[in-house]
Amino acid sequence: MRELPFLDFSEPGFSTKSDVVKAARATHWCARTPLGFAILTHEHVGQLLRDRRLRQGSYAWPRSQNAKGSFAEFWQRSLISLEGPKHKTIRALAIKALDEDFVLSLVPSFDEIARDLCLSLADKRQCEFQTEFAMPFSGQAICALLGLPRSDWQAVAGDASTLGLAMGLHYKTHEAKVNAACNRLMALAEQLIARAKTQRSQQDLVGRLISFKDPVKDISHQDLIDLIVIMIFGGVDTTRSQLGFLIALFARYPEQWTDLRRDLRLVPNAIEEAIRAWPTTTWATRETTEAFEFHGIPFPKGATVHLLVHASAKDPALGHVAEFDIQARQKRHHGFGGGAHHCLGHFVARTDMASALCQLAQTFTRFDINGRAVYLPDSGNTSPEVLPLSYCVDPSFKPMQT
Repeated sequence: MRELPFLDFSEPGFSTKSDVVKAARATHWCARTPLGFAILTHEHVGQLLRDRRLRQGSYAWPRSQNAKGSFAEFWQRSLISLEGPKHKTIRALAIKALDEDFVLSLVPSFDEIARDLCLSLADKRQCEFQTEFAMPFSGQAICALLGLPRSDWQAVAGDASTLGLAMGLHYKTHEAKVNAACNRLMALAEQLIARAKTQRSQQDLVGRLISFKDPVKDISHQDLIDLIVIMIFGGVDTTRSQLGFLIALFARYPEQWTDLRRDLRLVPNAIEEAIRAWPTTTWATRETTEAFEFHGIPFPKGATVHLLVHASAKDPALGHVAEFDIQARQKRHHGFGGGAHHCLGHFVARTDMASALCQLAQTFTRFDINGRAVYLPDSGNTSPEVLPLSYCVDPSFKPMQT
């Protein structure tokens, strides 16, 4: 067996888009890193995402950072960290509550949120997109999902974003703030559960969870709280970050923005292209539960395996893959993971982002990044931090429901 290439994940500025990663992928489908193995090709990432000899790897992250307090305890209990029958039971409940009919019933609310934000932007000619659209949209979309007033979005989205600080290398620095945000979200989940038990309605997510949970004996009150908190956490961060990357990509390819405005039927594929080209999750982490050999590479028990979903989406083995082409039909990306831990909220994210993109396309005739955009590193979970835009508004701007 030839020696595996080495990728230094710990190097400042490491990027899954880099020539170093491309060179490693050209050499082998697997690389060594200071943090375990990295899987680089579309075929092998897809296979290992579904391999039952691997479990979700990020369950151990708080422990690796010597973290204490409510968030670390919550993370260990949450669906992210669970495996086996209990994971399957809670996941089945969540999937039933988030069925397509329910999510699609929220489209008018998502449209209204996006339309109101676009109206506020139309009065100006520049904005900071993340704080003036992406964050309030994702926060208000979560409020719609939970049946909360839209005015509650800042508290909910702010706490969800604070939890994201726990996923970084400076977790300990933010530990007190993260724990406080986790406590507030748990208290909110308690309130939503109490309301749902009183109202007995299936009009919002928590009401549906309570309704469908009744026949299930293996889901505790704490399980429900943790499930609601993880849904809020994932829902806000995914939509906020991916909307920013979507706009940044269109700024690079303005002719494709023109194409989108001409034909809004391209919106779903534009979203898939953005997730493939610039995903918020650049790799999914797994841990081996037993020793095994995979395509000639021995994996010991307890090994950390990083599945580079971003690098795999650009695998030359897929043929010519443009950086971003909203009219092309590409092979399915792994941006939402796969297997037992495939993202629960993928349909919600695709649906609310479609509402946002439709309304933005009816508002901006063109736009540019105006100033210095700031992005988190292209490794682990990433996001635009600052995205300053200047734009022209359609003179006939009159956003419609999708």
